[in-house]
Amino acid sequence: MKPISHRVYALSAIALGVVLFLAVNIVSNQWLSVARLDLTENGLYTVSPGTKATLSKLKEPITLRFYFSRAPATGYASIVAYSARIRDLLKEYSAYAGGKIILEEIDPAPFTPAEDEAVAQGLTGAPTQDGENVYFGLVGTNTLAGHEVIPFFDQGREEYLEYDLTSMVYKLSRTQKPKLAILSALPLESGAGGLQAALAGNSNPYVVYQQLRDNYDVQMLDPMTTDRIPTDASTLIVAHPANFSATVQYAIDQFVMRGGHAIVFLDPLSESSVQGGPGAQDQGDKSSSTLGPVLTAWGVDFDVTKVVGDAELAQPVQFGGGPGGQPRVVDYIAWMRMTPNNFDRTDPITANLQVLNVATAGSLKQHQGATTKFQPLLQTSSTSGQLNSIEIRTVQNPNDLLRRFQPTGARFVIGARLTGAAKTAFPAGPPAAAAKPPADPNEPPKDTGPLPAQVKEAKDINVVVFGDSDLLDDRFWVQVQNVVGQRVAVPSADNGAMVMNAVENMMGSNDLISLRTRERSARPFVVVDQIRRSAESRFLAEEQQLQQKVQTTEASLRQLQGQGQNQTQNGAPVLNRAQQTQIEKFRADLVQSRASLRQVQASLREDVERLGTVLALLNIALVPLLIAAAAIGLSFLRQRRRAKARALS
Repeated sequence: MKPISHRVYALSAIALGVVLFLAVNIVSNQWLSVARLDLTENGLYTVSPGTKATLSKLKEPITLRFYFSRAPATGYASIVAYSARIRDLLKEYSAYAGGKIILEEIDPAPFTPAEDEAVAQGLTGAPTQDGENVYFGLVGTNTLAGHEVIPFFDQGREEYLEYDLTSMVYKLSRTQKPKLAILSALPLESGAGGLQAALAGNSNPYVVYQQLRDNYDVQMLDPMTTDRIPTDASTLIVAHPANFSATVQYAIDQFVMRGGHAIVFLDPLSESSVQGGPGAQDQGDKSSSTLGPVLTAWGVDFDVTKVVGDAELAQPVQFGGGPGGQPRVVDYIAWMRMTPNNFDRTDPITANLQVLNVATAGSLKQHQGATTKFQPLLQTSSTSGQLNSIEIRTVQNPNDLLRRFQPTGARFVIGARLTGAAKTAFPAGPPAAAAKPPADPNEPPKDTGPLPAQVKEAKDINVVVFGDSDLLDDRFWVQVQNVVGQRVAVPSADNGAMVMNAVENMMGSNDLISLRTRERSARPFVVVDQIRRSAESRFLAEEQQLQQKVQTTEASLRQLQGQGQNQTQNGAPVLNRAQQTQIEKFRADLVQSRASLRQVQASLREDVERLGTVLALLNIALVPLLIAAAAIGLSFLRQRRRAKARALS
């Protein structure tokens, strides 16, 4: 029997290696397509469980077209790096969707049909210095002509990248316009004039109501007769529930207990129910609103007798007659103009808001012993306090109100998100009135049937509550103009945007609502920032002194030169010897001061530049040397092992 040659062994090993290589690739493509080792500190490249759940529930295919102008974006390193992150994340989405997401990448080069397509799809091009446009957006479509667009990936929203992508996928996965139910004591449909204005042909619906109607299948419910919320509505808006009966409160309670999402606007003093502005008398018992035991069951306390005032956020208003009979502009502490410092920047509802106007709002507090999580969305500044609502109604002069005001130093919550386990507010069962709601004599009786079986506990409710309903009123956030017979709304605040954000967020599944902000991929240079702050603390005082000296010297120099302008000879200023000597001295001091200032400013950068040099040395020289040393060490160990093996043989 002939021995097998080394050549045959080699060929067999190569063939076996090829087979193993193909087998590993086939297995990895089949079962390890979403496997990834994410070593970033905050899991930047790992999708959240909520996103995975959303993708796993897709029934129909969705096409995502990622547009990125490669050539025009070459000179913008941050955009190129961000595009790589988005590309990787979209590939993760496609892998987790199990073939239900079709991912396409399109390079809309300048003056090509792809660029025309990007424009037609609704993408926004960012102009470069070369006059070209960088297209950097996403277009999503489904089989039912659904169309969603992210016009341009703004790096300012990087924390919300996963939320935006998952939100787009969720919207495209819906087969019909989502239904939104509304219960309200406000004239959302007709405007300030109410039903009488509507009958007279002067109906001016709230702008926010028009926006909701344009985007959702809105169903207005009668707060006088409603005993249940439609089961096909996933989200309910409760706007100023003034004197809602126990029957209606039970309907709201059961809607939330069954997994429905609610957005509630309460109010200790509704300006929409009061005529005449600050200090005017109310029109009865509809000026305040709460949900009583339902709020307590959700884990919230709300005092309708207290209005929050804020000296820092007070809005200027015109009041009375000043000198000459003209109205004076005074700060009205009961009306607040909130800014980003007052918003929760980690929640999608308030993350992108810039300005929000609220009026005579109340504060929300977590109820003692609550089982729900209380997450503030809107908070006042620390110069805020509480006033009795009766004071707001009776005090005519806003300045008198300001004089009585005493800030507490605490921040009051005006809006909050409630999540977690909760129990019904009606443990003894539905109220008796719920079995037979009051009938409208002008309509035929409706046979709605018996109420569904009561749900007494919920594992995870999703409710957003605001202590103000006036933020919905056009007067406080938008100017409506009539242009060629069309109503055109010009917002002065983000009230409408916040409401739309809230509805869009709550319209999503619990998987989508669970998504929160993610860390940015661009990590700050912590050591560099520390060095910069340390240098600034050492040199800032000296820099300010030198700047002041330069300004003083320049002012003195201008003053002396101005003295010479008063006496001229042949058009030239005449200066005496003392003035000329002083000017020369000032100029010398100015040159020296500016040189010292440049030296101080250079010292501010010296430590940072030194650190940069050290880092460059470590990257360029030390790391390769360490790798080379490791390689030499391994080679030495192998030689010693071989030498020992030869010695033993």
